Amino acid sequence: QLQLVESGGGLVQPGGSLRLSCAASTFTRDYYAIGWFRQAPGKEREGVSCISFSDGSTFYGDSVKGRFTISKDNDKNTVYLQMNSLKPEDTAVYYCTTWGGRSCREYPTFDIWGQGTQVTVSS
Repeated sequence: QLQLVESGGGLVQPGGSLRLSCAASTFTRDYYAIGWFRQAPGKEREGVSCISFSDGSTFYGDSVKGRFTISKDNDKNTVYLQMNSLKPEDTAVYYCTTWGGRSCREYPTFDIWGQGTQVTVSS
């Protein structure tokens, strides 16, 4: 069963931090790398980050490199996105998603995603 359940998000001031969590079913993590994309009103979907339970590969979008860190807990089938030094332009709905195949090196297709969580960065 393909399943992704997100938690976290909220309102934070510029420069602040938030952590998102995504719980995946065992089937999902065994067959797909797990990541996050975000979508802001009027903007295109943007791949943020990815991590693979299979080969350990990771990916970060250029706009978040050095500020966001993705990690995983193998026992809990959970992926975390630690977001630091947040900027107003990070404001978007963040979706936990299957990246494409088992590795983050594969082309992202975002086939399956969760319900989304709002992240708002504002003073």
